[in-house]
Amino acid sequence: MRQPLVAGNWKMNGSRESIRELLDGIKAGMGDVNVAEVAVCAPAVYIADVEAQLSGSGVAWGGQDLSSEASGAYTGEIAASMWLDFGCRYVIVGHSERRTYHGETDEMVARKYAAARAAGLVPILCIGETLEEREQGITEEVVARQLDAVIALEGVAALNDGVIAYEPVWAIGTGKTASPEQAQEVHAFIRGRVAASDAGVAAGVRILYGGSMKPDNAEELIAKADIDGGLIGGASLNAGDFLGICKAAG
Repeated sequence: MRQPLVAGNWKMNGSRESIRELLDGIKAGMGDVNVAEVAVCAPAVYIADVEAQLSGSGVAWGGQDLSSEASGAYTGEIAASMWLDFGCRYVIVGHSERRTYHGETDEMVARKYAAARAAGLVPILCIGETLEEREQGITEEVVARQLDAVIALEGVAALNDGVIAYEPVWAIGTGKTASPEQAQEVHAFIRGRVAASDAGVAAGVRILYGGSMKPDNAEELIAKADIDGGLIGGASLNAGDFLGICKAAG
């Protein structure tokens, strides 16, 4: 049985004060949450504060990106080992905002996945299509290409060590959400794509949905057979909303 995961992606938001209040709220409500795993992915400059506040709480934490290199002359980059120094369990790789605004290719994302995995972090691999690609009817082609880059570099068994997050780009931060049926269709395709290489890996890999998930739609989405939780953007910045999604996942 796959354990649900709800992970918050704060993106470039927050201050020391607002994060302290947010985490206080999340911790205070965790007693009512039965979901298997909860995590938050914070901006790098706040990760020490997050570690200090969440240690022993049952909520995991992680980063939003990492370098594909282990160390060296890469100004501004963050190595996997640096996230581990602050107790991180997870790191997001290949988010559509990184692909769009920073030109990250499928191959670059695959190298980042490999770097995270080699260091012992759990990479959350983001894949998904734009509105234009959906309207062209090439959603499956796009997510297959993004997924296959990791499988080609690392082998399908590498997915045992990570999490996949399907995030339709057209639903991120737009208020638009894929219907539960639309989301399940793509999740099922992704799992089938993995199963074509290894049925055992496919059965075990967690596939999260990301894209304007909120407390009022989370339960219906996560109830679908191939949706194993959520990668939460805007709603993760509000303790009540985030906890509502966690409760729905439980």
